[in-house]
Amino acid sequence: MLKQKVITALWTMPLLVAAVWFEKPLSWFTLLAAIWGILAVTEFYRLVANAKTPPLTYFGLAWTFLFIVGRDEPYFDPGLLIPLLLTTAVILPLIWCLLRKPKENAFAAWVWTLAGIIYIGWLLGHLVAIRDLEDGRNWALFALFITFASDSAAFFVGRALGRHKLAFYISPRKTWEGAIGGIVGAIIVSLFFLLPTPLILPFSWWQAVILGLLVSIFGQLGDLTESLFKRNMGVKDSGRLLPGHGGFLDRMDSILFAGVVVYYCAIWIA
Repeated sequence: MLKQKVITALWTMPLLVAAVWFEKPLSWFTLLAAIWGILAVTEFYRLVANAKTPPLTYFGLAWTFLFIVGRDEPYFDPGLLIPLLLTTAVILPLIWCLLRKPKENAFAAWVWTLAGIIYIGWLLGHLVAIRDLEDGRNWALFALFITFASDSAAFFVGRALGRHKLAFYISPRKTWEGAIGGIVGAIIVSLFFLLPTPLILPFSWWQAVILGLLVSIFGQLGDLTESLFKRNMGVKDSGRLLPGHGGFLDRMDSILFAGVVVYYCAIWIA
């Protein structure tokens, strides 16, 4: 399992960094985020359908894609597009539920459809929005590196020292020792963004510490949230396409929450 995790990380991390770093002739990061989001929400809807509540999958896929690419400011006006997408995401599936013949579980299907769009499309769109901020490339890399540092430190510290269960009935392997290790790892890597390198960001050392702390905490909460969802659906992994990590939703659970934190903190600091 560890070997598979490392191999998957060795090809996903350079792909993500390259997508963030280069933006010509296309917005590569937006494209990658949209593809990843579509694959993740597909897994989300498949698990929901297996639980006997089939959502409006094709509508959910389309609106998830639009929520993600709609945050790419050079090409769209998010201030106009996002409220329109949110409104139509609420209304159009309800109209479809009225028109289609099967009426059983209609509202459950609507709720799950909307849940996938908001949980993945809306939250992941914040990472795309980060890339368009001033120093956006560095902020996006900050969000990714700190989240991965937190996840990795939590995994290795928990594996070596973990004794006290963090949330046994949600994710039995997670421990308080691992959670604290994740926070420490995130803070240490966060401080590297103070160094005079091309990745330097305009914050003080205490802001770096707070940001590392918040990204780690919210990233771990995002991980637990997805674990709770999978437990409710009766599965261990959302998919099997990423050896050692499960599915695409499994690989992005932490960054969904962490990206939101970095986006609003970056706006505040700027």
